[in-house]
Amino acid sequence: MKIAALGMAWVALAAQAQDSQSDFASQTPLTLSGEGPWYRLELPLAVQLHARQADLGDLRIFNAQGQPMAYAFAREPQVTEQDPPPVAVKWFPLYSTADADDSVPRVRIERSSNGTLVEVQPQAAIEAGEEVLRGWLLDTSLVKAPLEQLIIDWSTEREGFQQFTIEASDDLQTWQPWGEGQVARLSFADEVVEQREVGLPGLTARYLRLLWRSPQGAPTLTAAQVLSAGPDSPALPLTWSPEMNGQQEQPGRYVWQLPVSMPLQRVSLVIEQPNSLAPGVLYGRTDSRQPWQVIGSGLLYRLTQNGGEVQQNEIQLDGQVVRELKLEVDERGGGLGQQAPRLRFAVQATQVVFLARDKGPFVLAVGNPTAQAANLPLATLIPELGPTTLTTLGRAQPASPQVPSLATALPAAEPGVDYKRLGLWGVLVLGALLLAWMAWGTLRAARQKP
Repeated sequence: MKIAALGMAWVALAAQAQDSQSDFASQTPLTLSGEGPWYRLELPLAVQLHARQADLGDLRIFNAQGQPMAYAFAREPQVTEQDPPPVAVKWFPLYSTADADDSVPRVRIERSSNGTLVEVQPQAAIEAGEEVLRGWLLDTSLVKAPLEQLIIDWSTEREGFQQFTIEASDDLQTWQPWGEGQVARLSFADEVVEQREVGLPGLTARYLRLLWRSPQGAPTLTAAQVLSAGPDSPALPLTWSPEMNGQQEQPGRYVWQLPVSMPLQRVSLVIEQPNSLAPGVLYGRTDSRQPWQVIGSGLLYRLTQNGGEVQQNEIQLDGQVVRELKLEVDERGGGLGQQAPRLRFAVQATQVVFLARDKGPFVLAVGNPTAQAANLPLATLIPELGPTTLTTLGRAQPASPQVPSLATALPAAEPGVDYKRLGLWGVLVLGALLLAWMAWGTLRAARQKP
C-alpha cells in the first residue's frame, strides 16, 4: 500500500506541473495602481498580435518568483447557434416647413403608459403643400439591450446616397449624438446594389432620431429594424489595428494576411482614388489549407456629391476567427485600383482580471502555441462578484506603450513538440501501469491463499 500511495503522489505531482515564464515568446511588464488583490487589465492589441492562439489560451501572468497567477477574462466568450434576429421598430415622420432650413422639427408627441409612441405631429400647424419631410423618429423603447446596428429600407423611387445624423434619447427632451449614418441604393450593371445597414455604438436608448443632411431629402421609410446585443453581454469597445498592406492576385481580387488568427468585428479599407465604386465580397480562412468562406459583403465607394465627398469603406463582420482575407470586387464600377488597398481590422477589446499573489513586478506573457488554456470563470476568481465589482478593482497596464507593427506578419503558429507534456503523459502512463501491476499482484496473492 505504501508503494501504491507513493505512486499516486508521484502522478499527482507530475500532473500539477506548470508552464514557466521562459516558455512564452512575448513578455510585457505591468504596473499596478489602486487596491488589490484583484487587478483589471485591458489587453493591448500589440500583445494580442503576439499570441499564438486565437482564443488567447496561451496567456499567462507571472509574479516576480515566476509563479503563474489565477486569472479570468472579464467577458467570457459566448457560443450561439445563430445570430439574434433583427427587431422591427415603429417609425414616425418628422415634418417641418420649407423655410425651416436645417432646424430640428418641433413636434407634439403622445405616448402610452409604458412609453411607446402613439402619435407624432408637428407642434404648429403646417399648411398643405408646405410640409417638408425632414427625418424620422424611431421607437426602440421595447428593446432593452444595447443597440448595435440599424437596418432601414425606403421607397424604390428614391435612388442614390442617403446621409443623416443619428441622435438618441430616453425622454425625448435631451438628445445625444450617435454619429452619422449613410445608406445607398444604386442601379448598377442591370442590378440593384444596396447598403441598408448602419452601425450603432452599442448603447441603450428608448428613441432614435434620424435627421437627413439635405432638407427635403428624407426618403419614405418602408421598414426599420435594429440588432442588439444580449442584455447580459453588452458590447465591448472595438480596438483597431494600424494599416497593413496586401497584394493583388488579379484585377479585382486582393488578399491580406494577418499576423495571427483573430476574431474580426470590422474591416476598413483605404480607398485612394476619388470616384471609386465597387460592390465587394469578403472571404476569410485561418490558413491556406482551408477553403475560403464568405464572411461579409458591402458596397464600397468614395464619390463626389453635392460639392462634397461621401465614402463607405467599412465591412461589418460577426467575430469570425480568420488569419487570411480575400476581397473580390466587381470592377464594372471602376474597382479599387491596381494595388491592394491598405486595410485595418477591429476586434473587441479584451479585459483580463487577475489575482495578485506574493510580490511583483508582474509580467504579462503570451506566445506559446502548445500551452493549455488556464483561465477561470470570472465568478470563480471573484467569489463576491457584483454588477459594479469590476469598476472598483485596481488597474494594471503595460509599463511601456505598446505599438503594434504589421510591417511583416508573424510566423504561423505551428504546433511543435511539447516535451514537457510528453513527459507528463509518460509519467501518467507509467503510474497507471504501476497501479495495474500492483492490483494484479494483490488479486493473484488473494487467489493463492488456502
